[in-house]
Amino acid sequence: MKALHNLRLIGIALALVIIAGTAGFHFIEGWSWFDGFYMVVTTLTTIGYQETHPLSHAGRVFNICVIATGVSLVFLGIGALTQALLEFELRSFFGRRKMEREIDRLTDHYIICGAGRVGRSAGRELARRPVPFVIVENNDAKAARYSQDWLVLVGDATKEQTLREAHIERARGLVAATTTDATNLYIILTARGLNPKLKIIARASEEDAEKHLLTAGADAIVSPYSFAGQRIAQTFLRPHVVSFLDTATTHLGIDLELGEICIGPDSRFAGKTIESSRIRQERGVIVLAIKRGQGMRFNPAPDDRIEAGDFLIAMGEPAQLRQVELIAASRT
Repeated sequence: MKALHNLRLIGIALALVIIAGTAGFHFIEGWSWFDGFYMVVTTLTTIGYQETHPLSHAGRVFNICVIATGVSLVFLGIGALTQALLEFELRSFFGRRKMEREIDRLTDHYIICGAGRVGRSAGRELARRPVPFVIVENNDAKAARYSQDWLVLVGDATKEQTLREAHIERARGLVAATTTDATNLYIILTARGLNPKLKIIARASEEDAEKHLLTAGADAIVSPYSFAGQRIAQTFLRPHVVSFLDTATTHLGIDLELGEICIGPDSRFAGKTIESSRIRQERGVIVLAIKRGQGMRFNPAPDDRIEAGDFLIAMGEPAQLRQVELIAASRT
C-alpha cells in the first residue's frame, strides 16, 4: 500500500530530525543530551512550553530549521496515517462487496463448513481442480486469513440464514468439517432441510457419532483419526502400495492422477467396449474399474461394454484425464 510506504518514509525522516535536533542543541548550546531531546519533542509537538534554556542567535536559527522541517513532517505523517486508514477501510469494504457478489454468482458449487485442517485440505483439493466452492467460518480471524485466496463467508453454518447466503439451494455438495460432532450434526440437519438433494459429507471425531450423522442425513462420513490409524498401519505393511496411492491421489512424484469419468446418455463412449473406445491407446489413460449402479467391476476386460450412467475409474496424467472427460461429455 502506497500510503503505508509513505508513512514509513516520513517516520524515518522524523526520527532523523529528532536525532539531528538533539545533537544540534547539544553541540551549539552545550545542553545535555536529554535537554536537547526534550526541546526537540516540545517543538515538534507544538506544545508551546518555554525554551529549556535561553537560546543564542545560532540556536534560534537552528531551532527555526527544526520547526520548519519537523512540524511539516509531523503534519505529513498525520495526513499519511489518515490516508492509510481510509484506504484500508475502503479496501476492506469493497473487498467484502466483491466477495459477496462472487458468492451470489455461485451455482453448482460446494460449501465447506469450517476452516480447520480438514476444511482447508478439502478447499485446497477443490481449488486445484478447480471447482467453485465457498468456505463458511464463524471465526473472523480464520476467515480473514483465507479470504485472500478463497471465497469465505463469515457466519454460523448451523443457521439457515447463513447457508442461504451461501446459496445452498444451488449447491452441488456440502462438507461439514467443524471440529465437533454436535456442530456437524446441526449443520447436516439444517442443510438437509434446505436442500434434500444435496450431497453431504461429514467429518466425525468419535466412532459413535458416525451413525448419528448418517441418520441426520449425511451421505458419507470421514473420520480423520480412523483414517490416520489405517494409513500408519498400511505404511508399515504395504509401503509401496501407499506410495503409489500417494502419487495417484495427492500428486507427489510423477504427474499421475486418479480420475472419475461420467458416461452420459449421449456420450461418445456409451455402447462401446473398453477396447473400441481407444481410451488407453489414443489418450494414454488406463481404466481401472467401471462403477455401475451399486456394483464395481475392477480390471475390466477389453470386451467389457461401457454403458450410459457408468463411471469409469481411470488413471493417467491430469491433462489426459481432462481430455477424456471432455470427450466423454461430448455427444456422439
